Amino acid sequence: MIEPSVYERMIDYASLTRNDTVLDVGAGLGFLTSLMANKCKTVLAVEADTQLATILSEQLAGTPNVKIVQDDILKADVPPFNKIVSTPPYSISSRLLLWILQRNFDCAVLVFQKEFANRLAASVGNQDYGWLSVLTYYYAEVEILDDVPKWMFYPPPKVDSVITRLTPKKSQLNRLKSEAAFKRLVQTLFTERNKKARSAILQYMKTSQGLSKPDALKIVGYLPFLEKRVRELAPEDFGVLADALL
Repeated sequence: MIEPSVYERMIDYASLTRNDTVLDVGAGLGFLTSLMANKCKTVLAVEADTQLATILSEQLAGTPNVKIVQDDILKADVPPFNKIVSTPPYSISSRLLLWILQRNFDCAVLVFQKEFANRLAASVGNQDYGWLSVLTYYYAEVEILDDVPKWMFYPPPKVDSVITRLTPKKSQLNRLKSEAAFKRLVQTLFTERNKKARSAILQYMKTSQGLSKPDALKIVGYLPFLEKRVRELAPEDFGVLADALL
Protein backbone atom coordinates (compact mmCIF):
# COMPACT_ATOMS: atom_id res chain seq x y z
CA MET A 1 0.00 0.00 0.00
CA ILE A 2 1.57 3.29 -1.12
CA GLU A 3 -1.28 5.76 -0.55
CA PRO A 4 -0.99 7.37 2.92
CA SER A 5 -4.60 8.63 2.91
CA VAL A 6 -5.85 5.03 3.14
CA TYR A 7 -3.84 4.48 6.32
CA GLU A 8 -5.23 7.69 7.81
CA ARG A 9 -8.80 6.61 7.04
CA MET A 10 -8.21 3.17 8.56
CA ILE A 11 -6.91 4.75 11.75
CA ASP A 12 -9.94 7.05 11.89
CA TYR A 13 -12.35 4.15 11.36
CA ALA A 14 -10.72 2.28 14.25
CA SER A 15 -11.06 5.33 16.55
CA LEU A 16 -7.61 4.71 18.03
CA THR A 17 -6.80 6.15 21.45
CA ARG A 18 -3.83 6.14 23.81
CA ASN A 19 -5.40 3.19 25.65
CA ASP A 20 -5.40 0.85 22.63
CA THR A 21 -3.10 -2.05 21.84
CA VAL A 22 -3.36 -2.61 18.10
CA LEU A 23 -2.47 -5.66 16.02
CA ASP A 24 -0.98 -5.02 12.56
CA VAL A 25 -0.92 -8.24 10.51
CA GLY A 26 1.59 -8.25 7.67
CA ALA A 27 3.28 -5.03 8.80
CA GLY A 28 5.64 -5.01 5.80
CA LEU A 29 7.82 -1.90 5.74
CA GLY A 30 5.93 -0.36 8.67
CA PHE A 31 4.15 2.61 7.07
CA LEU A 32 0.85 1.89 8.84
CA THR A 33 2.66 0.67 11.97
CA SER A 34 4.56 3.92 12.44
CA LEU A 35 1.43 6.05 11.95
CA MET A 36 -0.47 4.02 14.54
CA ALA A 37 2.41 4.20 17.01
CA ASN A 38 1.73 7.95 17.26
CA LYS A 39 -1.92 7.33 18.12
CA CYS A 40 -2.07 4.37 20.50
CA LYS A 41 -0.43 2.72 23.49
CA THR A 42 1.20 -0.23 21.69
CA VAL A 43 1.38 -1.68 18.19
CA LEU A 44 1.99 -5.41 17.75
CA ALA A 45 3.56 -5.60 14.29
CA VAL A 46 3.45 -9.17 12.96
CA GLU A 47 5.50 -9.98 9.85
CA ALA A 48 6.21 -13.49 8.57
CA ASP A 49 8.86 -12.51 6.02
CA THR A 50 12.31 -12.56 7.62
CA GLN A 51 13.80 -9.83 5.40
CA LEU A 52 10.85 -7.50 5.89
CA ALA A 53 10.88 -8.12 9.66
CA THR A 54 14.58 -7.13 9.73
CA ILE A 55 13.89 -3.90 7.81
CA LEU A 56 10.91 -3.25 10.07
CA SER A 57 13.10 -3.60 13.16
CA GLU A 58 15.64 -1.15 11.71
CA GLN A 59 13.02 1.38 10.62
CA LEU A 60 11.24 1.38 13.98
CA ALA A 61 14.23 0.96 16.27
CA GLY A 62 13.52 4.33 17.85
CA THR A 63 9.81 3.65 18.43
CA PRO A 64 9.56 1.95 21.84
CA ASN A 65 5.81 1.28 21.74
CA VAL A 66 6.12 -1.01 18.70
CA LYS A 67 6.65 -4.72 19.39
CA ILE A 68 7.71 -6.72 16.34
CA VAL A 69 6.72 -10.37 16.07
CA GLN A 70 8.55 -12.20 13.28
CA ASP A 71 6.20 -15.14 12.70
CA ASP A 72 3.17 -16.45 10.85
CA ILE A 73 0.15 -14.79 12.49
CA LEU A 74 -1.76 -18.08 12.34
CA LYS A 75 0.93 -19.79 14.42
CA ALA A 76 2.35 -16.92 16.48
CA ASP A 77 1.95 -16.46 20.21
CA VAL A 78 0.58 -12.91 20.05
CA PRO A 79 0.22 -10.80 23.22
CA PRO A 80 -3.28 -9.50 24.06
CA PHE A 81 -4.68 -6.68 21.91
CA ASN A 82 -8.02 -4.90 21.67
CA LYS A 83 -8.04 -3.64 18.09
CA ILE A 84 -6.82 -4.84 14.70
CA VAL A 85 -5.83 -2.45 11.92
CA SER A 86 -3.94 -3.87 8.96
CA THR A 87 -3.59 -4.64 5.26
CA PRO A 88 -3.03 -8.40 5.54
CA PRO A 89 -1.89 -10.71 2.72
CA TYR A 90 -4.92 -11.70 0.65
CA SER A 91 -3.66 -15.29 0.47
CA ILE A 92 -4.58 -15.85 4.13
CA SER A 93 -7.88 -13.92 4.19
CA SER A 94 -10.20 -16.85 5.02
CA ARG A 95 -7.90 -18.40 7.64
CA LEU A 96 -7.11 -15.00 9.14
CA LEU A 97 -10.80 -14.16 9.41
CA LEU A 98 -11.51 -17.37 11.34
CA TRP A 99 -8.47 -16.67 13.55
CA ILE A 100 -9.69 -13.14 14.29
CA LEU A 101 -13.26 -14.19 15.06
CA GLN A 102 -11.97 -16.51 17.79
CA ARG A 103 -10.29 -13.60 19.61
CA ASN A 104 -11.59 -10.95 21.97
CA PHE A 105 -11.35 -7.53 20.32
CA ASP A 106 -13.25 -4.26 20.09
CA CYS A 107 -13.04 -3.74 16.33
CA ALA A 108 -11.01 -4.75 13.29
CA VAL A 109 -10.35 -2.47 10.32
CA LEU A 110 -8.79 -4.36 7.43
CA VAL A 111 -8.18 -3.98 3.72
CA PHE A 112 -9.61 -7.04 1.99
CA GLN A 113 -10.09 -8.05 -1.61
CA LYS A 114 -13.49 -6.61 -2.60
CA GLU A 115 -14.87 -9.99 -3.66
CA PHE A 116 -13.90 -11.49 -0.30
CA ALA A 117 -15.45 -8.62 1.69
CA ASN A 118 -18.67 -8.99 -0.30
CA ARG A 119 -18.82 -12.64 0.75
CA LEU A 120 -18.53 -11.65 4.41
CA ALA A 121 -21.41 -9.18 4.14
CA ALA A 122 -23.68 -11.20 1.81
CA SER A 123 -27.22 -12.12 2.85
CA VAL A 124 -29.47 -15.00 1.77
CA GLY A 125 -30.30 -14.81 -1.93
CA ASN A 126 -27.10 -12.98 -2.85
CA GLN A 127 -24.75 -14.82 -5.21
CA ASP A 128 -21.86 -14.16 -2.77
CA TYR A 129 -23.71 -15.84 0.12
CA GLY A 130 -21.76 -18.80 1.50
CA TRP A 131 -20.22 -20.35 4.60
CA LEU A 132 -18.11 -17.24 5.27
CA SER A 133 -21.29 -15.13 5.27
CA VAL A 134 -22.99 -17.42 7.79
CA LEU A 135 -20.06 -17.72 10.20
CA THR A 136 -19.30 -13.99 10.06
CA TYR A 137 -22.96 -13.17 10.73
CA TYR A 138 -22.82 -15.06 14.02
CA TYR A 139 -19.61 -13.41 15.16
CA ALA A 140 -19.57 -9.83 13.87
CA GLU A 141 -21.23 -6.89 12.20
CA VAL A 142 -19.59 -6.22 8.83
CA GLU A 143 -19.27 -2.78 7.24
CA ILE A 144 -17.74 -2.17 3.82
CA LEU A 145 -16.51 1.40 4.15
CA ASP A 146 -14.32 2.61 1.26
CA ASP A 147 -13.00 1.41 -2.07
CA VAL A 148 -9.23 1.11 -2.40
CA PRO A 149 -8.30 1.38 -6.11
CA LYS A 150 -5.54 -0.75 -7.61
CA TRP A 151 -3.24 2.22 -8.21
CA MET A 152 -2.88 2.69 -4.46
CA PHE A 153 -0.72 -0.46 -4.35
CA TYR A 154 2.72 -1.19 -5.72
CA PRO A 155 2.84 -3.35 -7.66
CA PRO A 156 -0.87 -2.91 -8.49
CA PRO A 157 -2.91 -6.08 -7.86
CA LYS A 158 -5.36 -7.59 -10.33
CA VAL A 159 -8.28 -7.23 -7.92
CA ASP A 160 -10.14 -4.33 -6.34
CA SER A 161 -9.95 -3.81 -2.58
CA VAL A 162 -12.06 -2.24 0.17
CA ILE A 163 -11.67 -1.07 3.76
CA THR A 164 -13.79 -3.35 5.94
CA ARG A 165 -14.72 -2.98 9.61
CA LEU A 166 -15.72 -5.91 11.84
CA THR A 167 -17.41 -5.28 15.19
CA PRO A 168 -17.90 -8.37 17.39
CA LYS A 169 -21.29 -9.57 18.54
CA LYS A 170 -21.76 -12.47 20.94
CA SER A 171 -25.51 -12.79 21.45
CA GLN A 172 -26.07 -15.33 18.66
CA LEU A 173 -23.19 -17.57 19.73
CA ASN A 174 -24.41 -17.73 23.30
CA ARG A 175 -27.47 -19.56 22.05
CA LEU A 176 -25.60 -22.28 20.14
CA LYS A 177 -25.03 -25.63 21.84
CA SER A 178 -21.65 -26.13 20.16
CA GLU A 179 -19.71 -23.61 18.06
CA ALA A 180 -17.48 -26.37 16.67
CA ALA A 181 -20.43 -28.47 15.50
CA PHE A 182 -22.09 -25.40 14.00
CA LYS A 183 -18.99 -24.41 12.00
CA ARG A 184 -18.42 -27.96 10.82
CA LEU A 185 -22.02 -28.26 9.60
CA VAL A 186 -22.00 -24.89 7.80
CA GLN A 187 -18.72 -25.47 6.00
CA THR A 188 -19.66 -29.01 4.97
CA LEU A 189 -23.16 -28.19 3.73
CA PHE A 190 -21.95 -25.34 1.55
CA THR A 191 -19.81 -27.77 -0.45
CA GLU A 192 -23.22 -28.78 -1.88
CA ARG A 193 -24.85 -25.35 -1.87
CA ASN A 194 -27.35 -26.10 -4.65
CA LYS A 195 -28.67 -29.34 -3.17
CA LYS A 196 -31.73 -29.56 -0.96
CA ALA A 197 -30.94 -29.54 2.75
CA ARG A 198 -32.26 -33.10 3.13
CA SER A 199 -29.73 -34.50 0.67
CA ALA A 200 -26.81 -32.40 1.92
CA ILE A 201 -27.47 -33.26 5.59
CA LEU A 202 -27.77 -36.96 4.80
CA GLN A 203 -24.37 -36.84 3.10
CA TYR A 204 -22.95 -34.87 6.03
CA MET A 205 -24.18 -37.42 8.55
CA LYS A 206 -22.78 -40.35 6.60
CA THR A 207 -19.35 -38.84 5.92
CA SER A 208 -18.74 -36.55 8.91
CA GLN A 209 -20.65 -38.50 11.55
CA GLY A 210 -20.03 -42.02 10.25
CA LEU A 211 -23.70 -43.02 10.32
CA SER A 212 -25.26 -45.63 8.08
CA LYS A 213 -27.89 -44.42 5.61
CA PRO A 214 -30.82 -45.99 7.56
CA ASP A 215 -29.67 -44.37 10.82
CA ALA A 216 -29.12 -41.02 9.11
CA LEU A 217 -32.59 -41.17 7.53
CA LYS A 218 -34.21 -41.74 10.92
CA ILE A 219 -32.63 -38.57 12.32
CA VAL A 220 -33.05 -36.38 9.25
CA GLY A 221 -36.80 -37.00 9.22
CA TYR A 222 -37.17 -34.92 12.39
CA LEU A 223 -35.28 -31.88 11.07
CA PRO A 224 -36.77 -28.62 9.72
CA PHE A 225 -35.95 -26.80 6.44
CA LEU A 226 -35.41 -30.04 4.51
CA GLU A 227 -36.93 -28.76 1.26
CA LYS A 228 -34.82 -25.61 1.14
CA ARG A 229 -31.64 -25.47 -0.91
CA VAL A 230 -28.51 -25.05 1.20
CA ARG A 231 -27.95 -21.59 -0.31
CA GLU A 232 -31.50 -20.63 0.79
CA LEU A 233 -30.90 -21.37 4.47
CA ALA A 234 -30.58 -18.27 6.68
CA PRO A 235 -27.74 -18.10 9.23
CA GLU A 236 -30.29 -18.77 12.00
CA ASP A 237 -31.50 -21.88 10.12
CA PHE A 238 -28.00 -23.35 10.27
CA GLY A 239 -27.97 -22.70 14.00
CA VAL A 240 -31.28 -24.51 14.47
CA LEU A 241 -30.06 -27.47 12.39
CA ALA A 242 -26.74 -27.73 14.24
CA ASP A 243 -28.50 -27.72 17.64
CA ALA A 244 -31.12 -30.22 16.46
CA LEU A 245 -28.46 -32.65 15.26
CA LEU A 246 -26.75 -32.47 18.65
